[in-house]
Amino acid sequence: MNNDVRAAGGAVPDGPATGTPETPTNRTVRALAPESPLRGHLKLGEPEGAPDRIEVTSKWLERNGKPWFPITGEIHYSRLPRERWEETIGKAAAGGLNSIATYVIWQVHEPVQGEYRWDENRDLRAFIQICAKYGLDVIVRMGPWTHGEARNGGFPDWLLDLNIPLRTNDPQYLELVRGLYGQIIKQLEGLTHAEGGPIVGVQMDNELYNDSQHLATLRDIAEDLGLSVPMWTATGWGGAEVPDTLFPLYSAYSEGFWEDSTVEWPAFAPFHFLYSEVRDDLTVGKDLREALDGIVLDPDQVPLKDDSVIPFATCELGGGMHVAYHRRPLVTSDDVAKLALAKVGSGSIWQGYYMYSGGTVRRGPNGTEQESHATGYPNDVPTRSYDFYAPLSEHTQVRPHYNMLRRQHLWFEQDGSALAAMRTVIGGGSEDPSELRWAVRTDGHRGYAFFTTYQPAKRAIDAQPGVQVQVEFDDTTVMLPTHPVDLPQNVSVAWPLRYPVTSDLTLRSATAEVLTRITDESGEIFVLAETAGIPVELVFEGTHEVTGAGRAEIVDGHTVAALTQPAGLNTLVQVDGVRILILDDTSATSVSRLTFAGRERLVVTSAPVYVTAAGEGGGELVIHPEAETTTVAILPAAELTPSEGTVTAQADGLWSVITLTAPGAGASRIVENLSVEADVDPQPVYGGPMNRLTAPTDFTQAAHVRVGVPGELLSGVDRALLRITWQGDVGRAVIGDDVVSDHFWYGREWDVDLTPYAEQVAADGVTLQLMPWKRELGVWVDPAVRDIADGISVQSIDVVRIPRIVLSAKG
Repeated sequence: MNNDVRAAGGAVPDGPATGTPETPTNRTVRALAPESPLRGHLKLGEPEGAPDRIEVTSKWLERNGKPWFPITGEIHYSRLPRERWEETIGKAAAGGLNSIATYVIWQVHEPVQGEYRWDENRDLRAFIQICAKYGLDVIVRMGPWTHGEARNGGFPDWLLDLNIPLRTNDPQYLELVRGLYGQIIKQLEGLTHAEGGPIVGVQMDNELYNDSQHLATLRDIAEDLGLSVPMWTATGWGGAEVPDTLFPLYSAYSEGFWEDSTVEWPAFAPFHFLYSEVRDDLTVGKDLREALDGIVLDPDQVPLKDDSVIPFATCELGGGMHVAYHRRPLVTSDDVAKLALAKVGSGSIWQGYYMYSGGTVRRGPNGTEQESHATGYPNDVPTRSYDFYAPLSEHTQVRPHYNMLRRQHLWFEQDGSALAAMRTVIGGGSEDPSELRWAVRTDGHRGYAFFTTYQPAKRAIDAQPGVQVQVEFDDTTVMLPTHPVDLPQNVSVAWPLRYPVTSDLTLRSATAEVLTRITDESGEIFVLAETAGIPVELVFEGTHEVTGAGRAEIVDGHTVAALTQPAGLNTLVQVDGVRILILDDTSATSVSRLTFAGRERLVVTSAPVYVTAAGEGGGELVIHPEAETTTVAILPAAELTPSEGTVTAQADGLWSVITLTAPGAGASRIVENLSVEADVDPQPVYGGPMNRLTAPTDFTQAAHVRVGVPGELLSGVDRALLRITWQGDVGRAVIGDDVVSDHFWYGREWDVDLTPYAEQVAADGVTLQLMPWKRELGVWVDPAVRDIADGISVQSIDVVRIPRIVLSAKG
């Protein structure tokens, strides 16, 4: 893909052509005001006068008359135990999401023709109601075909047996779709946005590339059945033909299990770490497009659309990556977070992550319901695990990128309305690893400058010495920073330009990021976040008195401040009495903004936390520690009593810091350095429409390891995980006769949730069935973990005990 400079409204950065050596004086862009958006040109949105009206303009979304920045995470209710829904949704809300998307997978709800099920964890309505309880909007991706690595793309087996044309306007198929949609819409009654509910959008089908008329018909059917929502969407990538009655949403992944095992890094991936207003990606899911539909795109013949009448919105930013047997990407937390920020710098006004929470593959009438060669699909994926290395794991554990993304989401919550209405200008950057990658989003008066030196390790890009850029507004020119600064490798930042801290104080520029605001007994505190390795400089328009942790000088009529102490929890700079807190990088990535004990508070901790939804003043603080001792810093201070364990508290400047002691929490080692051999010499087997490596199904000659688990490790906690650190090919965890988990090894630990089976495990243990690694089979794993010996190695097996501790406000 070309990194075309297509700045919104036609703005073009000044400066040299690609390849010309850059200097601070020619890194210049003109920050022009955006053109007025088109309105009323789409069959989307709500009529004037509607309460909390949602409107789709050509540039951004609006809600209640203001630009709106949705943050959406994909969570599949039918792949999670119902008893874990509230925890998952609570953590999603604490992670800064304001909306959740979910697939309605046809095979889950109509496993037998004419017999619909909405019970247990199929209860779509109950799931949506919990989302509403946590203040989250919902986008229902209602198929009929959903994919999601499900068996037959989510179609029930009986539907395929009818041998009728699917995903077309064939009358027999449409009649069946009408039945499905009618059942779904009954579940949604009273929950749409117009009815005061959380449902703001629905998606028609998924990844349908060449039949816009059918997509339009799906909307017609849903509307005819009484569904009314402001946003009707479709996936737009792959050169898809999307009718003008649907809103195309886009994707961006840093890796893909759907590529061949001979591909070292997908050709599409580097593009997504550049700043570019090109939205489309012709390669996501191309194996299915080719294998199932016979559609082969020539990238030179399919234009990458501008979509100038529709905002740049996403629904599938890779929140991680699934694995297939033949190809097992090792996407990192940095990959996820840095790619997401690159899309904001490229102009995204809607961040949608796939997946946000992992899950477990269901079993239906014909066995496990995963994509496989046996069902005619190109990839064999795990039969049970759909972990996806998502921000929230298959078992709702928090990954590092959950915290990294939350840091971005705090900024969007703080300034997303302004950001959504800003145009994008690409300042520079190409595939040349030595060229500075940067962009500006601006409304003509203020904005943000984006810089990145990040690309995955398999093709890292350079650090950038002496970075300084010039942004020309109509009434002033801002040099950022005032003196050149070195950008270390592997950082991505968004620095404010002319940010209004108060009506009387403007942050002209900063080499720190906007995070949030919080109020304590002394008033408001504006919170910024440093980036490790980059000195913090704050420049304020005009002359001001700077006290506290800042030292200032007046330069060209403006106040330039530097820190007199390292950034941290109590690094408070006061500018004419306005308090600005500069958090260090680690604290900024560990901070949540939660409402409990009667008010909004900042919470800094390494443990997963969320707030129950009860009560107008917020609910109770819930923490899931994975260690016996956990530290929690809170601003403003709160006196809290734990449901179990003990708490000690002390004041630390602005914060109260509590130490929570939870005896028995954390990991207990039960196996170490286990020698394992299997009585099998694996041979390559190929299958599916693209003749890829097929996963083994016969485990009779696998190594069978019985793991005894002491009963006391399984009781008295909210969750007990078996954590296996191993190397091999494929593993299965069997309890009794039930395969409860499987794992295609690719360099990560393997977690098995023992909680639902605690009594049986205490009596009989867990049997691990392990197949040996054999490099010559040709399975692709990441270079970072590739150099291992053939065979099986089990380094350790732990039981991780995770309590659920509720911290209630005293009084």
